[in-house]
Formats: sequence, structure tokens, C-alpha cells
Amino acid sequence: MKAILLIALILLAGCTSTQGTYDNFTKCLSESGAKMYGAYWCPHCDEQKQVFGKSWEYMDYIECSLPDRQGQTEVCKQANIKAYPTWEFGGGKRQEGTLTPLQISQISGCSLNS
Repeated sequence: MKAILLIALILLAGCTSTQGTYDNFTKCLSESGAKMYGAYWCPHCDEQKQVFGKSWEYMDYIECSLPDRQGQTEVCKQANIKAYPTWEFGGGKRQEGTLTPLQISQISGCSLNS
């Protein structure tokens, strides 16, 4: 019985999530005030999230679409978001569209090698 429990614990430990490739980078982005505005139905937003994989969990993401796709949240209206995705960086600098990690690094000042 103890052997079965030990094997189960070893298997469970192997199934836990591991560190994502961009964890430190996305943490730096969030700490620096960077955020991405998007919509759940937006294929470009989904592509952007996929670039970061597991590390996306550390990003500051603002959902702009109402559940029925019939409008925009008040937060996004007040932020004057016109396209998805829209990146906002420290100092109010904005960039619309899907960006590469290198582009985001250059705009934000966060290192990809952190």
C-alpha cells in the first residue's frame, strides 16, 4: 500500500505545471504596468496569448467584450480601446496588434533573458 501511495505521489508531482518560458518576462511586464486589452472572440488575441503559453497567467489582461459580443466593457470604453489586441505600456504608450516578445521587450524595457 505504501509503495502504491509513493508511486501515485511521484506521478502527481510529474503532472504539476512547470515554469513557463516567459515567466520572468511577463512578471516584469505586469510589474511595469504593461497590459493587454482584448476580447475572448478575437483570434489575434488568442494568438498573442499562445505566444506566452503558461507564462500568460502573469500578464495583466483586460477583457473588453461583453458576454454576448454586443458591446464593450466600460473599462475599455474609458480607455478608448478601438482594436484588439491593444497593448498599453508604462507612460501610456500604446501599440495595437499582435506583437512578438522581442517587440514587447523593446517597447517595455523588460528583458527576455530575465
